[in-house]
Amino acid sequence: MRDESFSFLKSLLSTPGPSGYEGEAAKAWRGEAAKFSDDVRGDRMGNSFATLGADGSPKVMLSGHIDEIGLIVTHVDEQGLIHFKGVGGWDSQVLVGQRVKLQTKGGEIGGVIGKKAIHLMSADDRKKVSQIKDLWIDIGAKDKEEADKLVRVGDVAVLDQNVVELPNGRIASRSLDNRMGAFVVLEALRLLSEEDSISAEVVAVASVQEEIGLNGARGAAYGLDPDAAIAVDVTHATDVPGASKNENGDHALGSGPVITRGSTLSPIVIEGLIEAADGEGIPYSLEADSNRTGTDADAIHLSRAGVATAVVSAPNRYMHSPNEVVQLDDLENCAKLIASYIKTLAADTNFIR
Repeated sequence: MRDESFSFLKSLLSTPGPSGYEGEAAKAWRGEAAKFSDDVRGDRMGNSFATLGADGSPKVMLSGHIDEIGLIVTHVDEQGLIHFKGVGGWDSQVLVGQRVKLQTKGGEIGGVIGKKAIHLMSADDRKKVSQIKDLWIDIGAKDKEEADKLVRVGDVAVLDQNVVELPNGRIASRSLDNRMGAFVVLEALRLLSEEDSISAEVVAVASVQEEIGLNGARGAAYGLDPDAAIAVDVTHATDVPGASKNENGDHALGSGPVITRGSTLSPIVIEGLIEAADGEGIPYSLEADSNRTGTDADAIHLSRAGVATAVVSAPNRYMHSPNEVVQLDDLENCAKLIASYIKTLAADTNFIR
């Protein structure tokens, strides 16, 4: 991956932006998009758009959601300890003992997630799974009065876990699900901006609120009314213990983009992606979904009278944890695959089944 792209990816991954509070991450994405798109904008939901080839045909939407799972403050108790709920789907076990970054009106505040020490638990309690209701955030306040000056109900937090570079071109970070997708759609647009001409109008979208209901992509697709769309997300890497290849497919880190085939997706777009991968020598694997894909595609394909939609993913270890792991050349090849496919589209490309 080129240095400029990797630098932007690291910056994007490190910027807090839980569902509904994506403003700073969106600002970073729009700033990068403005380097090669003359039409960069936002909408009332917080979605970000970057367009290439305006008024071209067909119109193709590339969607990667920019929100991440996080925490939201629900109560400050008399001891100054902060109670919270999850924003998006957490395995509460991974929260225990984590450091957090609270996003407040006065700026970012550090804290730690606490729970009753094992020495104070009964033998039965030690065997129980920790639940979010049994955890709290400690910001070091001596009491409620002091904490209330710093934190309000409704403030959000993310885990204090930034990018760690690992061997073999792999990285670990929070928020790879799915800043990775927001990065890839913009990287695909950058690759297309270097082409002399493309027929299609391509709109890269950093969608919001995916983790709480695919909300941003739903609104963005309705407004754009594209002919076709590609949702970019992560999928489960199955090269770890306990991951069933029989159920989930064979998707190892470094095996390239994962192209989903499924009941709600367009076979026309899917076959086009497969042909583009084969033609360019891009490694890939196939994944099957019999119903929902769990991505922005589930909202996009139902927009208006329907959108011909596909899903391209990258293998990801430890999803919805503070240290998700991906391989950089998988991300790079996702962008190359999407750009290669769009270059094959002609003005009269027909997506009708």
